[in-house]
Amino acid sequence: MAHRLTGDRILILETREEAQFSRLLAEQGADVLQCPMFAINDAPDPAPIEAWIRRCIDRPCDDLVLMTGEGLRRLTKHARHMDVERPFIAALDKARKFARGPKPGRALREIGLEPQLTTEKPTSEGMAGMLARFDLGGHRVGLQLYPDKDHGALIGAIAAQGAEVDTVTPYAYDAKAADANIATAIDEMAKGRVDAIALTNLGQIRRLIEVARAHGDEARLREGLAKTPIASVGPAVSDELKSHGLRADIYPANDAFFMKPLISAMAAALGTSPPRGAARREPPPASGI
Repeated sequence: MAHRLTGDRILILETREEAQFSRLLAEQGADVLQCPMFAINDAPDPAPIEAWIRRCIDRPCDDLVLMTGEGLRRLTKHARHMDVERPFIAALDKARKFARGPKPGRALREIGLEPQLTTEKPTSEGMAGMLARFDLGGHRVGLQLYPDKDHGALIGAIAAQGAEVDTVTPYAYDAKAADANIATAIDEMAKGRVDAIALTNLGQIRRLIEVARAHGDEARLREGLAKTPIASVGPAVSDELKSHGLRADIYPANDAFFMKPLISAMAAALGTSPPRGAARREPPPASGI
């Protein structure tokens, strides 16, 4: 990278795969402020997931649409507990696999498989657009979903092609896991102690606003975001920011909607001035918030 983040205090909102993001930022010299937002748990009722796995084994899908790497890992764990991991992976191998961005691809490789197609834009709209280029008529399509989003448009787009859509949502969010952490993060931004906040999925924005409203801190959140550069990983995050009257200040170049290009964009944007967070803050806690 042409620039580094040496001394810049970067706030990340921990959800999926943020450990990797934190490591990449630290490698560029950033002082990473980690804010756990919620826990990811297995879905409370395992029965629909187990039934989906058994259908997948008994009647393998023609096409498999994976929206998250976390979802595939949870499905594989369920199959292992059911003592059907090998036949489950063998069934997945028979399907043409569509991945929403690189994360499901990484999860597939962990079990010895490869995605046949990966979206250029890791969004639901990007997935629907890619699937529209294929004839899915008469196909059985397995669709792995994630919580806290209305997937009706994507499901409808697949069904409209004449496909049979079989959905599964293998995990859930604990939305009340870390309200205190989020309140502290809001306070740090409002006091000007953060050089940038990096957003990697739209659920982070919704969660920030939800917690701020619940605690009467929305005005303080907006005050903090107004003085803190906001880095957005891609169009879904940027559109969500816009829907709440917010903006993306930093964005990956060349529509490369991944962690490393986002870090490069942050380094370039912040490299023109000294870290402001370091000069203003009190000694940080040992780790995290």
